[in-house]
Amino acid sequence: MADQTAKIDERDLALRILLDMEKSGRMSSAALEDGLRSIQFSEKEKRAFVTRLVEGVTEYRIQLDGIIDQYAKKPADKQKPFVRGVLRISIYQLLYMDHVPDRAVLSEAGRLLRKHHLEGMTGVVNGILRSVQRGISEGEVGKLLHSRMELQYSAPKELCEDLTKLFGEDRAEKILGAAFNRKGLTIRVNGTMIRPDELSEKLTEAGLQVRKGSLSRKALILNGVDFVRRTPGFREGLFFVQDESSMLAVESLGDLTGKKVLDLCAAPGGKTTYAAELGGIVTARDIAEEKTDRIRENAERLKLSVTVEERDASVPCEADREGYDVVIADVPCSGLGVMGRKNDIKYHYSREGVKSLVEQASKILDAAAAAVRPGGMLLFSTCTILPQENRLQKEHFLKAHPEFAEEEERQLIQGEDPCDGFYYCRMRKKPMYKEEQRVSCHPEGEARRIF
Repeated sequence: MADQTAKIDERDLALRILLDMEKSGRMSSAALEDGLRSIQFSEKEKRAFVTRLVEGVTEYRIQLDGIIDQYAKKPADKQKPFVRGVLRISIYQLLYMDHVPDRAVLSEAGRLLRKHHLEGMTGVVNGILRSVQRGISEGEVGKLLHSRMELQYSAPKELCEDLTKLFGEDRAEKILGAAFNRKGLTIRVNGTMIRPDELSEKLTEAGLQVRKGSLSRKALILNGVDFVRRTPGFREGLFFVQDESSMLAVESLGDLTGKKVLDLCAAPGGKTTYAAELGGIVTARDIAEEKTDRIRENAERLKLSVTVEERDASVPCEADREGYDVVIADVPCSGLGVMGRKNDIKYHYSREGVKSLVEQASKILDAAAAAVRPGGMLLFSTCTILPQENRLQKEHFLKAHPEFAEEEERQLIQGEDPCDGFYYCRMRKKPMYKEEQRVSCHPEGEARRIF
């Protein structure tokens, strides 16, 4: 356990977390969780300050760098990483943390530079921050940020262009803007251990603000959580952090009592554990030990029985053939539906990346199809909003697998629906389908089924 009696330097810790993310490429959620664990027994206000800085700087990184480019002689990408980090956290405080006096921001920036033996940069950084301070008060910074969509919403230019092309400018701005709306932490109540109203009362008594979800009866939305592992009921397995959109996908499967369920790409185990809670006999798989360990940890915490295996979902398994009543395939995707919860996922977006993800998902769906018994269900889902990863992928799948029929499809869009952006399609393998069916081709190349 870290020494919690030592004085905590919140800004230095936030800066170290941000620099670790930049150097290692780790996602902010994992890096922040590790950093907060080192001060988990400190005052709540200190943990909240570190969280606000790390999440805020991550979320507004493109915007902050645009301001640095405007007011510094050397652009952001040419600055030394530590100096750039000091500028980012300082400008974020000047812009978005009104309770921190400007003089304290400038003073703390100088202190951090001196602490890390960069005394020679204090004058330069101080000058930049004073210019930004004036730019904010005189409205220059506001005009700069509203001059381009990528600066206003701190999103890559390529992403802004593609969303505008797909959805139109107004909807694209609504989607990007939704990432900045703080709707609270959504949890799924573990119905095998407690009722939603009982858990709501327990959390309210602990000082949290609690309201019911609007899409699932198992959902509660919490405000006031600063470290989820210390939230009452977490260690006891009374809830799982999961968005309502993901809950809806599992609920679309209906009663799973006694049904054999295979969950592919299952980490961290949200759909796996919900399917088990609903009575399914669940086998969960993912590709890496780190991921399967997370599934086991969550299933054990929730006291739910799940078989966990390490396997590549894109490689068909002969032993699976027509062996499951339900197969869940939450395939790899761009994750654009969860930009509000994973505030750095937008920086990983690229058109080539999406193309590669679509091809990978197609292979997983082909393998998943073979594991569904006649009359069984395939649930295809993603946490993205792009048609090529969702509707068009489904259409491609149904054309290649006429033994399946679509039963329910739903696309949820953040900013328009009260949840993350999410897609699911439930398909059923035709009960009369025979495994010995084969595909043959006419000389002209047209495919036809042979029964």
